Amino acid sequence: MRNSRTLRLLAGLVCVGTAIAACGTSSPGTSNAGGAGFTPPKLEPLAQLGQPEGALNVLAWPGYAENGSNDPNVNWVTPFERQTGCKVNVKTFGTSDEAVNLMKTGEYDVVSASGDASLRLVASGDVEPVNTSLVPNYADVFDFLKNKSWNSVNNVSYGIPHGWGANLLTWRTDKVRPAPTSWSSMFDVNSPYKGKITAYDSPIYIADAALYLMKHNPGLGIKNPYALDDKQFNAAVDLLKQQRPLISEYWSDYLKESQALKNGDSVLGTAWQVTVNVTADEGAPLQSILPSEGATGWSDTWMVAAKSQHKTCAYKWLDYIISPKVNAEVAEYFGESPANSKACAQTTDAKFCDTYHAGDSAYAAQIYYWTTPIAQCLDGRTDVRCKDYGDWTRAWTEIKG
Repeated sequence: MRNSRTLRLLAGLVCVGTAIAACGTSSPGTSNAGGAGFTPPKLEPLAQLGQPEGALNVLAWPGYAENGSNDPNVNWVTPFERQTGCKVNVKTFGTSDEAVNLMKTGEYDVVSASGDASLRLVASGDVEPVNTSLVPNYADVFDFLKNKSWNSVNNVSYGIPHGWGANLLTWRTDKVRPAPTSWSSMFDVNSPYKGKITAYDSPIYIADAALYLMKHNPGLGIKNPYALDDKQFNAAVDLLKQQRPLISEYWSDYLKESQALKNGDSVLGTAWQVTVNVTADEGAPLQSILPSEGATGWSDTWMVAAKSQHKTCAYKWLDYIISPKVNAEVAEYFGESPANSKACAQTTDAKFCDTYHAGDSAYAAQIYYWTTPIAQCLDGRTDVRCKDYGDWTRAWTEIKG
């Protein structure tokens, strides 16, 4: 299962070609609806499938491409190999930055990218557009996950949606009363839970502060928590610096957060649904909600490397891993909502998709999915420049002290 989604410093990230737009070191390119505010390198998707090449190098979050080595009863790789003849080598990563840097080596054919990595991969030319007609199961992916800013640019798809979830407000019911309904419980300087609050350890957490300000300080004019001009960005950073004394620990490993919640070191914080489930199953009285302001979250995408030498095997993997049965198994094992609308009929827990709000477009609409911040404002503004991911990373270092 996933060990971490945290983002760390952008060490080693090299801006190539039009990737400079994503890194904010030059003027951004053109922007269209459904795009990311920059012009990616001109790459063409695979036109048709060929003979499987016999090999596939997969770069994945832990829990997304299990081969039985962690649990002999959890193995999606072997059946795929038998079906296709594509021998699979799986490399897992712990952070989006690690995934971005590994993809630059050219050693991997496909990657499961979160929205805080996908645009960087597109901008640098490390991944190419996908021909969705070569992925039959794409037709059954929920429409609200398709052609979004984190998996498409200028209405061109760069990957296949896999799974998604929200960063929830979570608390110990025996320690936190009354039950919170707003992120104010984490940002109020007079919080009675000072020193017992936990938050996600990542520059992308700045978006959580921006989302809070979007609802509580409308005068700032924030429309998208990933599109922040100087004034908006400084306000979000100041809020997080104000929050810093309240924090007991920033978490990047959900199992460590679960332990902190279980033993009472933390009583309130951001968490994933899988954290809530694991902690509650071990006896801790825990609840979570999507607060009144909404929440940030993730929607992961399987992407094809531009330099891949095994593109037929890559496409067969994309179609296989989001097929109803396999997508259901991965979602249950990992702890997220599946992308395939037919997966819910395949889950072992009949209530799983209700718990994870699969197919609930109204619930999903309250989530601001992780998206790489770039200099050209993702909210469509052209009269200002927004802070890019490098700015976010430097600010996060200052926030944590």
